[in-house]
Amino acid sequence: MVVLPICAICSVHSIAATVKEEVPISQVYGSIQPPLGMAEDGAENHTDSKKILLLSFGISSVLIGGLLLCLCCLWISRLKRSKNCTVKGQQPLDGVKGRPLVPILNKLNSLRMGGKKSNVSIFEYPVLEAATNNFEETSKIDDGAWGCVYKACIGENFIAAVKKLDGGCMEREFQNEVGWLSKIQHQNIVSLLGYCIHEESRFLVYEIMQNGSLDCQLHGKGVLSICIDLTTLFNYTYELLAGPPSGSALTWSLRMKIALDVARGLEYLHERCNPAVLHRDLKSSNILLDSNFNAKLSGFSSAVSVGTQNKNDLKISETSGYLAPEYMSDGKLTDKSDVYSFGVVLLELLTRRNPLEKMSLATHQSIVSWAMPQLTDRTKIKNIVDIVIRDKMDLKHLYQVAAVAVLCVQAEPSYRPLITDVLHSLIPLVPVELGGSLRLGDNPKQ
Repeated sequence: MVVLPICAICSVHSIAATVKEEVPISQVYGSIQPPLGMAEDGAENHTDSKKILLLSFGISSVLIGGLLLCLCCLWISRLKRSKNCTVKGQQPLDGVKGRPLVPILNKLNSLRMGGKKSNVSIFEYPVLEAATNNFEETSKIDDGAWGCVYKACIGENFIAAVKKLDGGCMEREFQNEVGWLSKIQHQNIVSLLGYCIHEESRFLVYEIMQNGSLDCQLHGKGVLSICIDLTTLFNYTYELLAGPPSGSALTWSLRMKIALDVARGLEYLHERCNPAVLHRDLKSSNILLDSNFNAKLSGFSSAVSVGTQNKNDLKISETSGYLAPEYMSDGKLTDKSDVYSFGVVLLELLTRRNPLEKMSLATHQSIVSWAMPQLTDRTKIKNIVDIVIRDKMDLKHLYQVAAVAVLCVQAEPSYRPLITDVLHSLIPLVPVELGGSLRLGDNPKQ
């Protein structure tokens, strides 16, 4: 046996390592040629294996693709079925077109009055037609001076009030109402939810006010008018025989709360808006009451900014009993004109009398001229108070309210207080739970 030196062995291993790391396998075995027959068989086997591999890959791809397609179809089908169930269970449909109303309701719920008309929703006529049962008589809730008001049930849980204005002569009033109520927002001003224009008719959609107007609460509907020369006792006896007296739901505290709410709404228009806004048509029928008797101002079709008013723009009867004397005679209009109208409303709350009582076929007597002599005499004030609330208030509070009313209806505008002063005079007369500052026990008679 030949024994190699250790250095030779190391050299052999070093060369082997070098060849293993640096020389490609193809170079090491490239010089070795297989036998001729073996080479041909290997090529054929290689080609057959490649064909089988490609065929297997193709079949696998088709199977996987088909499986994925089936899974996608199942997923889409399940998604559609789930969506249909959601629509049927949660979205009320328009009875005319079958279009979901949820987008409309969501839009209404997210309204933010930002001063642009586009922020108010535009309703399609078929939606309002279906919501009011084609504006049938049973859906009517009021006959206003500017049009009939209907209760609209949109969907299952959404109720609104729809005022229908007929005829092209109402176009300016319609645009004025939409213009103002899309820009102003206050807790004591009714919210306009949207509007609709259909042929010659115009529709205004408001938040629903469950207790109607102050006019309906105080004077009722279809009640026989009693002549002014009849005594209060006879009038009350007549109403007892005819049924519950009008205004019986309005306690002294609620009436003061309503007066305070109206004053807050006017104070916002006069003092917080820039430029100041004059309502011009403040009356009991434009004071709406919600389910908790919170009062909100409505009827902004005649409202104007200070300095832009024109007497000819106001289509209100001069015999309505609410207009200030300087406006009726000279067309002068200021914020004190709204204060005068507020004073008339305050007298209505106190006496439950109409602003203008018919004495004969040709003569009328205003509540102001009738009440003024008695309001300034403390021995007579109690006699003109509505019998429903008589003896149910602190006399000191009654005297304060009478004093405020007297100041508001002064013939000279400069003698009338600002609505801010009226507001601060009423706050101490309203219980805390109704929005005033009167604490429990401060007023023994409610």
